[in-house]
Amino acid sequence: MTVIDIPGSKSVTARALFLAAAARGTTTLLKPLRSDDSEGFAEGLKALGYEVRQEPGAWHITGRPEGPAHDTAEVYCRDGATTARFLPALVAAGHGTYRFDASAQMRRRPLGPLTTALRTLGVDLRHEAQEGHHPLTVTARGIKGGPLTLDAGESSQYLTALLMLGPLTAEGLAITVTDLVSEPYVEITLAMMRAFGARVTREDGPAGRTYTVEPTGYTATTYAVEPDASTSSYFFAAAALDAGRSVTVPGLGTGALQGDLAFVDVLRRMGADVSVTAEGTTVTGTGTLRGLTVNMRDISDTMPTLAALAPFTDGPVRIEDVANTRVKECDRLDACAENLRRLGITVRTGPDWIEIQPGTPTGPAEIATHGDHRIVMSFAVTALRTPGISFDDPGCVRKTFPEFHHVFEEFRRAAV
Repeated sequence: MTVIDIPGSKSVTARALFLAAAARGTTTLLKPLRSDDSEGFAEGLKALGYEVRQEPGAWHITGRPEGPAHDTAEVYCRDGATTARFLPALVAAGHGTYRFDASAQMRRRPLGPLTTALRTLGVDLRHEAQEGHHPLTVTARGIKGGPLTLDAGESSQYLTALLMLGPLTAEGLAITVTDLVSEPYVEITLAMMRAFGARVTREDGPAGRTYTVEPTGYTATTYAVEPDASTSSYFFAAAALDAGRSVTVPGLGTGALQGDLAFVDVLRRMGADVSVTAEGTTVTGTGTLRGLTVNMRDISDTMPTLAALAPFTDGPVRIEDVANTRVKECDRLDACAENLRRLGITVRTGPDWIEIQPGTPTGPAEIATHGDHRIVMSFAVTALRTPGISFDDPGCVRKTFPEFHHVFEEFRRAAV
């Protein structure tokens, strides 16, 4: 059995940084993710005047419930969607003028539902070029709060940003959601907000689900970041490829916040042996990989992992309800289809689905990554059985797992 120490969760680290910055007192984050995304978030907080002290294995953030220390600042969000979506919401509760910009890749990704909601709450917000996209300027004067309607069918991050803003408003928020994708990520947000002292309730009604957030503020704490479930999926999928191969990820088990751990349930349906305990999760290959049809709306970040594994099954793999993957770092549905076809695999796609026929991938072939870390890490699984695979931008894994290629190569050698 191979034990893999997976870096901290990107999603949890980003939320923890927001909550720590908003809390009264100094928060210590244990085992936060160190990657381009999380470093970009931390640098954004520093640019706004928050005190962030980074040590190996622990980050210390001194919060400012009143908002950024600087009354003017420019923040470069790099490629980070959480940075680009969460920080404008954080500064909206403060007082000052803040300009945000991002990489060309992030400029293409939408912000519209979030910035429309902030404007509804009275935030003076201006998009400089394309409406609903970076760059943007927020002129903040605090937020009163009140009722709000939101369509989060494109990204749950819009809802998360507003939920985390709620305790910083004068009167709280009541957010009615008409559509929602990746709901488990919202559950992460709610659990973490409560760990920092917030009070949030939800109620389903005829108009949709309403989240009511009280204006409690936040209290600093010590918070341990669990391993990243999406990153773990590549090692779990690799284990499922080979009979008798077993991989354990400690610290990611029955108490995990991240919904993407449900990817192992997909592997179990395909024939892998899966054990989830309080201490961690183990996946063991059985020599069987069955085709299946699966709805991955709630765990769509692992769609590329399954797509890269799909050629080695005994029947078609159809992944449904993943339209939101078209507005990630790249159009992941098309990117997966493009690369599988380069390997000689038959693929069909639709607006929100992909269907992959079993077959033997053939190399050599260069994987078109489109600068997307998840495309690289997913097709590293395919490469375990396909000699000659290379990547046009292997370094884009720095976004979430800078050491991925080294760790995955050690993992591969352990099986030889």
